Amino acid sequence: MTAYVVDDEHLAVQRLFDLLRRTGRVDVVGSTTDPAEAVRALSAQEVDVLFLDIHMPEIDGFALLERLPRAPLVVFTTAHDEHALRAFQVLAIDYLLKPIDRAQLERALDKLERVRGAAPPLADLLELVRGARSPRRIASRLGDRVTLIDLDEVSHFYAAERLTHAVAGGRDHLVDETLAALERQLDPAEFVRIHRSALVNLRFVAELRGDGGGMTAVLRDGTQLPVSRDRVRPLKDRLGI
Repeated sequence: MTAYVVDDEHLAVQRLFDLLRRTGRVDVVGSTTDPAEAVRALSAQEVDVLFLDIHMPEIDGFALLERLPRAPLVVFTTAHDEHALRAFQVLAIDYLLKPIDRAQLERALDKLERVRGAAPPLADLLELVRGARSPRRIASRLGDRVTLIDLDEVSHFYAAERLTHAVAGGRDHLVDETLAALERQLDPAEFVRIHRSALVNLRFVAELRGDGGGMTAVLRDGTQLPVSRDRVRPLKDRLGI
């Protein structure tokens, strides 16, 4: 199968390239340490599998996938394990922790071959599901503890001091995602961006109040969130008013 390798560390690219070559199961048709270059290359050339680092400057692994017109099967490679849940939310085939060893890699290749050999083609099914599914839970990390929060219980997300908070049951939970990323991932029939610093669950909106030319969304628990002027009409449309 054909593969492309992306990692912002040259030594990591070279090491994985060598490991893949020694398996005799993969033809590495390209590699780069520049995520933007990877987007250009993968937009012009389809490959069977992308071995992709997550933590990279400017464009991380998840953002890179969002920029591709059609994502190949993905195996994430990273030195950190905190994004494992999100990796499988985008239906990665595997998640390899660095330093990657031969046994890890062979198991990932076994999975890839099973997927590619499935009928109907599972790769096409995965691509369809990637575009159609929205997550139903979101992860909140505090130290070594990860809490999974049902999105149905989240009244809103807000950004403050470069951090993103999910509010559920009256409690704040820190999440890794930016509001922009959440807006792309979540079901637009449920969650609407009403301000550059707020994303609201429509089920929790109890009232809209005029505010000197502006507008405020009042949630069931009394929380008041400002609505940007250019977002008032889209919010009303979503609420059916």
